[in-house]
Amino acid sequence: MQVGVLYTSHPDPKTEPYPHQGVHERVTNEILEIEQLGFDSVWIAEHHFSNRYGILPDPFSYLTYLAAKTSVIKLGAAVMVVPLHHPLRIVENAAFVDILSNGRFQLGLGSGYRPYEFEGLGVSYEERRAIQAEAIPLILDGFHKKRVTAKGKYFNFDVSDEWEIFPQPLQQPHPPFYMGAGTNESIAAAARNGFGLMQSTLPSVKVIGEHIAHYRKHMGEAKAPYDQNPAFGDVDVCRMTFVAETDAKAKDLSEQGITQHMKSFMAGGSKTGGYLGDISDKSGDDQFAYDNLMDGTILHGSPETVLRKIEAFKAVGTTSLMLHYPPYYGQQRTLEMLRLFSKEVLPHVQAMNVPRLLAAE
Repeated sequence: MQVGVLYTSHPDPKTEPYPHQGVHERVTNEILEIEQLGFDSVWIAEHHFSNRYGILPDPFSYLTYLAAKTSVIKLGAAVMVVPLHHPLRIVENAAFVDILSNGRFQLGLGSGYRPYEFEGLGVSYEERRAIQAEAIPLILDGFHKKRVTAKGKYFNFDVSDEWEIFPQPLQQPHPPFYMGAGTNESIAAAARNGFGLMQSTLPSVKVIGEHIAHYRKHMGEAKAPYDQNPAFGDVDVCRMTFVAETDAKAKDLSEQGITQHMKSFMAGGSKTGGYLGDISDKSGDDQFAYDNLMDGTILHGSPETVLRKIEAFKAVGTTSLMLHYPPYYGQQRTLEMLRLFSKEVLPHVQAMNVPRLLAAE
């Protein structure tokens, strides 16, 4: 099982004030550290217009910067919000980052869930899934066919005859592709299109298992060449993570930060477009109380506790983990946590044998 870290470049207002240069310096330093600690990948999230969650508008540009500063760790976008981009720009930029990183790029795609980002860029939030449904085949054809013509509701363009999509990636037929999906419809679409499945921080291990089973059920519907995706059959699960010497110490050091983060995220209400209602199986005023989150949602505790929790995700078919955490612990505490995870947890997780999912009979 592989282990990566997800960064939203979320600022801590107390220590990283406007205009937030400190956020990106901190995130870059942490990424350089996790490469040295032996983590497999880093993932960069796309977000716009709010300092309450993430302030990194273009993962491609940041990953290009990281490609020059790193040498081994895989570099991923998680996720590029498909309806906010021209599909062929995603193809071109993904291939370019793959070249600049010497074949270390991974691509996550999703439809987005924060209405204000769509409003700010003049894209219909209500039509985001329809836009993505039209864009995904064009993105896939961009890699497989090199020449693409589109005459649809949202995209009309022509790259044909003597014209061709450049550059082409080092990884062939394309870098590993994942789809962020949380509903049965989107999970089935991910399987049909040959994507690896990417799961968020909120669903419990039980719900993740149900999602994986649904994904596996539809994998047989993926036709060539879509089933040639290097990530097809992989399931990457994102989890809020904090490890300390004991469960009690982990709670003491992380409870305030994680509950603050969850409540801040939830406070978006309609601004998150119902996303939490779509993917979270917890409800009620105390849904983000620490002890409730410990029940199948967050990976917090001693190394032994965290390993036991990861074993539960492995048992339902998870093939890789994406660790996540808020900025409120402070960089020193965060680095100490990552170093402890690397020493006491990471080797055991990377040694776990998790076979790639196969299509259901």
